[in-house]
Amino acid sequence: MKTRLKALRKELHLTQKEFAERLKISRNNIAGYESGSREPSDAVISLICSVFNVNEDWLRYGKGAMFVPLTRYAAIEKLTADMSEAPNSFKTRFIEAMCKLDEKEWKQIEKIAKKLVKEPLSYEGGFTYPNVAENSDKDSY
Repeated sequence: MKTRLKALRKELHLTQKEFAERLKISRNNIAGYESGSREPSDAVISLICSVFNVNEDWLRYGKGAMFVPLTRYAAIEKLTADMSEAPNSFKTRFIEAMCKLDEKEWKQIEKIAKKLVKEPLSYEGGFTYPNVAENSDKDSY
């Protein structure tokens, strides 16, 4: 389990201190789990799985995917939780801006999103952007 705990922490791009803070336990406990000198209790394993959306079978036994797939509503819930922890983040500012859009602007965003799915951004000597403005009002941008 020690290697999976460390792999999880690295996948989340967290230091031992940050990982411990999110779980509200000491960094020394995390260091002990990762070194193998300590075994996490069932309660700690459940906490890790809950906080980081980790597949318990993966964490305990190495079976399955690292993370449990999120439903659409769980993903939205996670995003709002992230936003409440970082009220000045880009995510928060972006969602706040999206909340101010009118119906016409939402239709433009939908066109852009559909175009991006069909033609993802690429980089070959410079960024190329899909032509999202075709068949749209020129004053929309």
